[in-house]
This record gives sequence, structure tokens and C-alpha cells, in this order.
Amino acid sequence: MSEQIINEIKKLANIATDMDLSSNIRTDAVKSIGAIGTRESLLALLDLVANENINTDERELALKQAQKIVRAAR
Repeated sequence: MSEQIINEIKKLANIATDMDLSSNIRTDAVKSIGAIGTRESLLALLDLVANENINTDERELALKQAQKIVRAAR
């Protein structure tokens, strides 16, 4: 996997957990991680799901995005 993609996932994960940003920006970051669709993005999404500092709606969105990646891998 490209180092550039891994760095992008890390940046998006940081945005998704930055509570100083608006909910819309954090939600877009979660969706962007899901759109990447790699193993690394799946792991990043699962980390977001486990993060209790994020609000419930965003954690559920991260879970839905993770489910899409798992289903696409079948």
C-alpha cells in the first residue's frame, strides 16, 4: 500500500476525532475513510468506533462504513 494513502487515512482519522471541528467536517472525514476501502481504512474506522470521545452518531457512521468495506471484500 502506498505510503501516501496511509498518511491520508491518518489525516482523515485525526480530522474525524478533532472535536474542535464541526460535526459535518468530521462526518465527511469518516465517509472519506470509508470510500478508500482498504484494510488500513477498515482498521481506522474500527478505531473510530471504539473511541468513546466521539459522539454516538459518528461512531455508528464509522461502523456502517466499516461494514460496507467488509461486504465489498466478499
